[in-house]
Amino acid sequence: MTTTVPLDVADNLAALSAALSAVIPPKASSNLLIGTWNLRAFADLTAKWHSEPDDSPKRDWYAVACIAQVVARFDVVAVQEVRRNTTALRFLLEQLGEAWRVIVSDVTEGGPGNGERLTYLYDSTRVQPSGLVGEIVLPATGDVPTEQFARTPYAVSFLRGNAEFTLTTLHVIWGKNPQARLPEITTFAGWMRRWADRPRDWNDNLLVLGDFNLDRIGDPLFEAFVSTGLWPPTELNSVPRTVFDNDRSKHFYDQIAWFSEPDGQSLLHSLTYTMRAGSFDFLPHLLGNMTRSEASWRISDHYPLWVEFQLSP
Repeated sequence: MTTTVPLDVADNLAALSAALSAVIPPKASSNLLIGTWNLRAFADLTAKWHSEPDDSPKRDWYAVACIAQVVARFDVVAVQEVRRNTTALRFLLEQLGEAWRVIVSDVTEGGPGNGERLTYLYDSTRVQPSGLVGEIVLPATGDVPTEQFARTPYAVSFLRGNAEFTLTTLHVIWGKNPQARLPEITTFAGWMRRWADRPRDWNDNLLVLGDFNLDRIGDPLFEAFVSTGLWPPTELNSVPRTVFDNDRSKHFYDQIAWFSEPDGQSLLHSLTYTMRAGSFDFLPHLLGNMTRSEASWRISDHYPLWVEFQLSP
């Protein structure tokens, strides 16, 4: 801890921890907890526990300590919108403690890249990297260069017990309208399916997670996402994605998904989905009377999503 934690912060973090325990399963010897979270413009930090009206950025030590309480509940978390400036990320690692590690991409250059990195935070007492780290780069078609993703998808393989799994995270470009997102979503779903089907490739237990900027079930964006057999658990269908979303059926921006056969049989092996998944609404557990907009710049405008798997004996 950088400095003494104020009493109000300490009390609130304890209450936040209790609220998290009521929602998210505890870590156990036979389970795996995977999360994803878009942390809005996660970059610089105001070096005090409570930022003031004239401070910029509004994100302060207290906000990152709250984020750490959530992240610590998982074994590995994919984080989107970490920026070139890693001040907040480094402070988050400090709050998480010595057992936590980070694997982070470089910034995708250019305006559409938005100065963003794709990031994995993991509890090294629970999971370890198993060797694969890579970015998805699309091949050229003949002599014609292929337009790449605005933010290059980032894949990392991990090991928990005897189960190896590979996570690929992406933050789909927002664009001027929903139609502008469709090419990235369609290309990503197809690329991942071809990877899943290739024999003798490094593709055990492929999962995708991140902010795909999807709309509701039945929308062309969502249908493109699931068109190659990606299966988001139904338990995530009823949870809101952002702090501004009052209609729970409207947006499916963030997802965690894996492949299944047409008959519904999962392509995962050594991992069994426990039918437990969800989000966590942090808004009622913050100090002060922040508006949703104020909270979004301190914590995020997105809720974290999580899923639980059981490890095979």
